Amino acid sequence: MLNGCRIGALTRKLVVRIIHEVLLIGFVMKWYVLQCKPGQGDRALMNLQNQDIPCFYPKVMVEKLRSGKRSCKLEALFSGYIFINLSQLNPVWPKLRSTRGVIRIVGFGGKPLPVEDEVIDHLRASLDKVASAGGIKSGDDVDVAEVPFAGMRAIFQCYDGDERAIVLIEFMQKSQRISVPISSLKNQ
Repeated sequence: MLNGCRIGALTRKLVVRIIHEVLLIGFVMKWYVLQCKPGQGDRALMNLQNQDIPCFYPKVMVEKLRSGKRSCKLEALFSGYIFINLSQLNPVWPKLRSTRGVIRIVGFGGKPLPVEDEVIDHLRASLDKVASAGGIKSGDDVDVAEVPFAGMRAIFQCYDGDERAIVLIEFMQKSQRISVPISSLKNQ
């Protein structure tokens, strides 16, 4: 009888421990990835936030040349994907696929794959570095591709409006400041 009580107590402790671990794992918030419909990342983000789902949709400022003019635009770092932070027991999981702008939950074998917290933390910390990496900066070496300075190396100084830039070129043993179209500059 004494052994029976010990086995019963051990069994109860084991069952309590298993239930505790299952509940604890279920309530742990993890990051997951949702794939969005093309061009609907902002729409999906808005609809997810309306459902009170914590989201991370990293964007960076991108500078592009269009028709010789500089334009800056905020673009998604991972076009077509949004990170969400949920626990496995959250009742919103079945609603995710029917959220406007969302195609599917990224996973394997029908189960969503979690993204490590360290990855998200690193992305958040690196966004400023990514934003500052693009474009031509003062002091950068550039090649000029427009006549009469075609093929000459120059040092970028600053932008001169939307279509032109000021560069320094070495001409007649002296540094000369000239204004050239931005479209004629190539980063080295």
